[in-house]
Amino acid sequence: MQYSEKVMDYFMNPRNMGEIENAAGVGTVGNAKCGDIMKIYLDIDDDGIVQDAKFKTFGCGAAVATSSIATELVRGKTIQEAMKVTNSAVTEALDGLPAVKVHCSLLAEEAIHAALWDYSQKKGIAIEGLQEPSDDDHSHDHHHDIDEDDE
Repeated sequence: MQYSEKVMDYFMNPRNMGEIENAAGVGTVGNAKCGDIMKIYLDIDDDGIVQDAKFKTFGCGAAVATSSIATELVRGKTIQEAMKVTNSAVTEALDGLPAVKVHCSLLAEEAIHAALWDYSQKKGIAIEGLQEPSDDDHSHDHHHDIDEDDE
């Protein structure tokens, strides 16, 4: 499996690792299948600018690299710009990822969205285009149990 030099660099020397105390928004996502867990902290000022972003990731090198570069990509951006940090943007910023590791960039995108969601909930605001993160991609099965009492 061939990693780009950039992926290796961000894995060996991750930027923005750590946590932000009293962060404006915190997003935790996990992929049970590969065991990666990502936590992204955002510090957002009153103008809706991401002043700081940090991450803690438990997972493979690609998971560390993608969450590290994702925090760099959202830093200094407006909330709407941060929403545009997609998995493809993350992958591109790292000069590509091996196909089997593309899910890591998806996790990074989800973690940012989860942190923005947390922020929007705390602030009581709506962020255009942002949906509530699902707890787990495979959790759709048990949702239809809830409506059965109505019949």
